Amino acid sequence: MEAKAPVRLGIIGPGGILARFLPGAERSAAIDVAGVASRDVERARAFAAEHGIPKSYGSYDAILADADIDAVYIPLPNAMHHEWTMRSLEAGKHVICEKPYTTRAEEVDEAHDLADARGLVLTEGFMWRHSPHALRFVEELPRIGELRTIRSTFTFPIGSEEDIRLSRELAGGSLMDVGTYCVSASRLIAGREPISALGVAWPAPSGVDDRFSGILDFGDGVVATLTSGFRSDHSGMEAIGSKGSLSLNDSFQGRATTLVGSDGFEEAIPKVNPYELELDDFAAAIRGEHPVRLGRADMLGQARALAALYESAETGRAVGVGA
Repeated sequence: MEAKAPVRLGIIGPGGILARFLPGAERSAAIDVAGVASRDVERARAFAAEHGIPKSYGSYDAILADADIDAVYIPLPNAMHHEWTMRSLEAGKHVICEKPYTTRAEEVDEAHDLADARGLVLTEGFMWRHSPHALRFVEELPRIGELRTIRSTFTFPIGSEEDIRLSRELAGGSLMDVGTYCVSASRLIAGREPISALGVAWPAPSGVDDRFSGILDFGDGVVATLTSGFRSDHSGMEAIGSKGSLSLNDSFQGRATTLVGSDGFEEAIPKVNPYELELDDFAAAIRGEHPVRLGRADMLGQARALAALYESAETGRAVGVGA
């Protein structure tokens, strides 16, 4: 069987996340990182030279104008995700946009409507959802009986008060950064979308949430609690049911080692690069082999849940999650 040509991927913005993304891209036989764009041409050239990327561009528009680029990865700050996704789709590029895509459901629909009209693939970059950590957790849920409670936490100590994740203008905040994983985990484990949300935010001096705690009500007695923050260091998720519990520490970055059940169940989780798996899924969707794992419906659910949590934190009351 003839090998299929890899997808030629361009990167819009040489951000810090590429230290984790590029090793996965290098492992994926389905992807070739063909170019990187920056608003500073010298930065783009230096980054390309350091990482062995063939082409560099001194503007984001320049990489979109290159017919040799099939698809783009957008790791720009949150506030820029929708604009550059739309511009990329308009230029005929498939798009994988780093999480969180948006808190606005209408932007998700606008982007997917354009992608569908152009015959392009659009997905949100939740790499952890492609890993055996997430897949095996869901497969083992029946052992805990009837699901009742979901608990998740993702916090880390931020390195600088100048970090863009603390920028209000760039749509920063702990819920948008690490808390969005907890929202994703809650929705995945529940197997449906929440019906209401309650949120409490502790603000940083910049005005974004330095720490966030939330409750998502999925109906029928299923409730998820979640915590995100920039001042401690913990990651984990747990599902509690009528017959026991299932837990996974260090859940979201492909580093978990053991899935543990309260009934004595233990299973070693293979070490993988979740970015490789994410890119393999993206490339297969571009080739028409199957839909992307995270398409319109999942992106809509994520945006609506985030929006409801933020609205609740602002108003001090429970907020229904839009459908």
